[in-house]
Amino acid sequence: MILVAPSIDRLPPYAEALGRGWSPNTTRDVSFTQLAAIRADPDAFIADLARQEGGTITLGDGTVVPRLPGPVYWMWDNAFCGAINLRYLPGTEDLPPHVSGHIGYAVVPWKQRRRYATRALAMMLPIAHARGLERVQITTDDDNIPSQKVILANGGAAAGSKPDSDTGKIKLLFWVRTDPA
Repeated sequence: MILVAPSIDRLPPYAEALGRGWSPNTTRDVSFTQLAAIRADPDAFIADLARQEGGTITLGDGTVVPRLPGPVYWMWDNAFCGAINLRYLPGTEDLPPHVSGHIGYAVVPWKQRRRYATRALAMMLPIAHARGLERVQITTDDDNIPSQKVILANGGAAAGSKPDSDTGKIKLLFWVRTDPA
């Protein structure tokens, strides 16, 4: 499994995953919205994913907030496997309240249990380090044992918990060092 930049030639398998009910957002289902955007203008959809700065995003409650910089990658093993992204504010490890963590990832159900999320997170850490982050905060639902294992396998250290502002679920907080071992 490798990480690849979103591209128009890899868009059909991504759209197929959305059509099968997968969502790259783990707090709310954005598959319908993304499919509509792909149908309306596939090139603009890819350009928006590739844009690392500027623009806005709409939260689950409808609030529009500035989009944080950071790359989006697709997990790829000769087929689409999932997505991982980095979100950060340059010059600080702090995040705005609406951002649950520096890195988010989601693997399609039919590719889970292959350690793809663990590998993708390991590949994302040097990317975060190159952007000046010595460590990243990653959150997961308190009942999401597979995600907790991904974080711990990458050196995650528990850092407490907090309620998710969108879902009310308890999120476990972890810090993960980004420097090469």
